[in-house]
This record gives sequence, structure tokens and C-alpha cells, in this order.
Amino acid sequence: MSKGVLITGASSGLGRQLALDYHGDGWRVWACGRDEGRLAELAALGIQTLCFDARDPAACQGAARQLNGLDLLILNAGSCEYLDELPRFDGALFARVIETNLVATGHCLAALLPQLGPGGRLAIVSSSVTWLPLPRAEAYGASKAALDYLAASLRLDLKASGIGVSLIRPGFIDTPLTARNRFTMPCLMTVAQAASATRRGLARGLHNIHYPNGFICLLRLLGALPTGLWLRLSKGLG
Repeated sequence: MSKGVLITGASSGLGRQLALDYHGDGWRVWACGRDEGRLAELAALGIQTLCFDARDPAACQGAARQLNGLDLLILNAGSCEYLDELPRFDGALFARVIETNLVATGHCLAALLPQLGPGGRLAIVSSSVTWLPLPRAEAYGASKAALDYLAASLRLDLKASGIGVSLIRPGFIDTPLTARNRFTMPCLMTVAQAASATRRGLARGLHNIHYPNGFICLLRLLGALPTGLWLRLSKGLG
């Protein structure tokens, strides 16, 4: 029997491309998301789809009941909203991003992680933003930094079960989500490039997958600067 992969956030962007690519390679693919219309486009290609809101734990459990084991679980769903008008802190926006990017990941883990057996792999999609604090990214960055820690801790606890954990931290990818950004995005990648890099890393069983390398190296270099210097250099980035 062919291998099975479930991908959340598969109605657009990186998740959609991953679903298409794995399907093209003969995997059994479950593409998950909230947009029924976009999922229908994947279903027309023969990809199995599950339409549910990952923020709803009961919906996640309902999706899990339609499965019978997985080899790969890619938790990719997420959103991005920026905080403006500081020092007025938008608590509702912050809570909304944390719920979508972090809490919903927990709901998916509770429902879907039991579908992985020994030799399976869990992949959590975070962001390169966690290498370096950026203006207006308080909510998005905090949610993704929490995913970094979550993946690292799960890696320790799932090792005895024979389940590998990969943390994926992409740079900027040309998706409907990033199209809303009002700033220049260096080293912008296509979804095809990002999906290819992701799949190569997962096939190698890498613990940490990040790309593009040049951009990541720059972020890590800037992140190593003294805080006072980065404060001065970051003026005008917002």
C-alpha cells in the first residue's frame, strides 16, 4: 500500500502545493482546510479532502475518525496578522493569531498524532521569523516561536515511540497570505520551490528544515547582534 500523508492548511499556498506534489508521487493524500471550494479543486484531481476548522477540537476528532493510519503528518495551517498603532496593543488580534497558529495545532495533535505509528514523521511548519525579532510581528512571531519549542519538546518525547519530528522554518513564500504584506520580501520563493525544499528535508528525516539558506544565514547573523545595535538597525523596518 502507498504511504499516507495528511496536510493541514492545504487549500492554498505551501500546503496545497505539497498535496499536489505528494499526490503526483503516488502517496495517499488527505488535504485539509476550511475553504470547501478550494478543497473541491483538489478533490477533482483525485486527492482526498477533509474540510474542518482546526480551531474546533471536536471537528479535529471527527476528521481523525475518517483515517486509518498515516506515515506523515504535516501541520501547516496558520495565519498572519500584524500589530499596528503600538503602544496600543490589540489583545483581540493577538489572541486570534495565537489560537489559529498555536492552539489549533494542539487540537490537531490531540486528534491526529495517534494516527502515526513507529517510523512515522510529524512535521510542524513554523517560520524564519523566529530567528530574528521584527517590527509588528509580536503576535505572529510569538505563535511561531511557541511552535519551535513545541516541536523540539515533542521530538524528545516521541523518540521512544519511533516517531520523528521535523520543524520547518521557511523564508518568504509567494502565497495569498504573503501577498498582503506591504513591505519588500527578500529572497521570495515560489510555492513550488518551497514545497520541493520541504519534501527533500522530510525525505532525509531532517530535524530542522529551513530555506532559502542565504536568507536564513542573514537572519541568524542579524539575530546574533547585540540588542542595542539591532534596535538601531531595525528603525524604519515597520
